[in-house]
Amino acid sequence: MVQTLARRPLPRSLYRETAPPAPDTAALAGDTAARVAIIGGGYTGLSAALHLAEAGVDALVLEASQIGWGASGRNGGQVNPGLKWDPEELERGFGADLGGRMVRLGDEAPGLVFELIARHRIDCAPKRGGTLRAALSERAAKGVREFQRQWAARGADVVIAEGKEMARLTGTGFYPLGAHDRRGGQVNPLAYCRGLARAALKAGARLFTDTPALRLAKAGSGWLIDTPGGRVTAERVILATNGYSDDLWPGLRRSVVPVYSSITATEPLPAELAAPIMPNGVVLYEMSASYAYYRLDDAGRFVMGGRSVLRPATAPEDFRALVQQATRLFPVLKAVEWTHRWNGQVAVTWDHLPHLHEPEPGLTIGLGYNGRGVAMATATGRMLARHAAGGGVESLDLPVTRIRPILGHAAWPLAVKARLKWDRLRESFGS
Repeated sequence: MVQTLARRPLPRSLYRETAPPAPDTAALAGDTAARVAIIGGGYTGLSAALHLAEAGVDALVLEASQIGWGASGRNGGQVNPGLKWDPEELERGFGADLGGRMVRLGDEAPGLVFELIARHRIDCAPKRGGTLRAALSERAAKGVREFQRQWAARGADVVIAEGKEMARLTGTGFYPLGAHDRRGGQVNPLAYCRGLARAALKAGARLFTDTPALRLAKAGSGWLIDTPGGRVTAERVILATNGYSDDLWPGLRRSVVPVYSSITATEPLPAELAAPIMPNGVVLYEMSASYAYYRLDDAGRFVMGGRSVLRPATAPEDFRALVQQATRLFPVLKAVEWTHRWNGQVAVTWDHLPHLHEPEPGLTIGLGYNGRGVAMATATGRMLARHAAGGGVESLDLPVTRIRPILGHAAWPLAVKARLKWDRLRESFGS
């Protein structure tokens, strides 16, 4: 499936209504050249463009739709530290050197986000109240304690919160235990994405929207990219299409599972209702089969996300389970109106780690953030920029692997449904 030529407007969401306007961009018209061409205008591509431009490297971005059209413009807004694997698992699996660098990459990623926001004065409602990793079962509680132990041993500001402290941080007595990771925080994700785009343009990068890459081909020592309005010649290419990857490069689309995640949000809550809910500005994600995650935004809206129907959705009934979970946690939310609802695709990899590929010299691919894209995609974009600017393999803090299409990829909706049922069954027995 090649990228279509039809203009795709930005999907409806709370963020579309509240984010500052996008910078002025247009479709590519005519042929052009760049040292580095980046395909994809989300966090990965924009971070790469910004860091390349700041290093004096001529870079351009080709975005098939609008800046932030994909997950970068409609995610939960949580800035979560770390990779899905705990530090000791990374060090065992990849060795002290590479594994250690992977640990540091995840550790430093949220700091990079908030540093870029401050340095470029990005208007995106940033708040660094930390992330709560909340346990519902005994099995999850053991994992949360282990997570905290490993990160605290490496100097990270992560502490266990339980009982009254957990209730104080959340405003609900629903969770017996959580790990309060003070490295994390929250942003308006579309506003952050647009801010990265504005910063990249100011630094000298070029951004073209409504410009799908139709064909990517090797040309001598460089690359040719065909688009509806012209051809791009580049020395190097960064492919950063993540959960909306298509068949532009063989096998890439089938190497990730585009799992849907849904979000619904309330009207701004009256001050007396909002005050006890997440009073310190923390964000929370559950270690549960539903993968619920939520926060209170800068206007006092309760923003609730989690597992979704496996298709685009806006109908209220498709979000009923999220609302029910929210009102179980905070009964006062039964009295308020839920004004916004939307969903989108998150790229999940077979090993739950981000994937880097270099299938040909001069072509680097980064994708698969498994729900942690705000921080990890930003950090990966910077890493890819360093590599494209001339850094060797030592500039890459993730393993470079071959593209591995997932066996039976066409049946991924059935597999996701089966896994969800199994996780919920196991959770019901407290395991």
